[in-house]
Amino acid sequence: MFDEFPEGAEADVSPVRELKPALFRGWKRRCPQCGKGPLMKSYLKVRDTCPVCGEDLHHHRADDGPAYLTILIVGHIMAPSIIWAFTVFRPEPMVLATTFTVGCVALSLFLLPRLKGAIVGFQWAKQMHGFGG
Repeated sequence: MFDEFPEGAEADVSPVRELKPALFRGWKRRCPQCGKGPLMKSYLKVRDTCPVCGEDLHHHRADDGPAYLTILIVGHIMAPSIIWAFTVFRPEPMVLATTFTVGCVALSLFLLPRLKGAIVGFQWAKQMHGFGG
């Protein structure tokens, strides 16, 4: 009785997509489906389709998620680090400011495209925003 669908409704026949491989492929800035094609065509611009497998990637809605996660991670790494460096080494203020400014910028530039790729991979694996059909 409960195995039947109402009249006009169809079962969801889309294949299950593994989350961890999709996240890892996105982190590596590769297509979440095949893992071979490049996900980005520039620093943060996601390709419309994968050049290897043809998967449509224009559906993604990463928006502010990668920037938020980057700030969260960099802040949680750098805030304790600056307090530790100040209390243990007592560097000159300009040395401390310069070192941690460069560190924050470098870590942010490293993490931002990787986190965007991971979010696109997450959306692809969960079949969100048009990735399901």
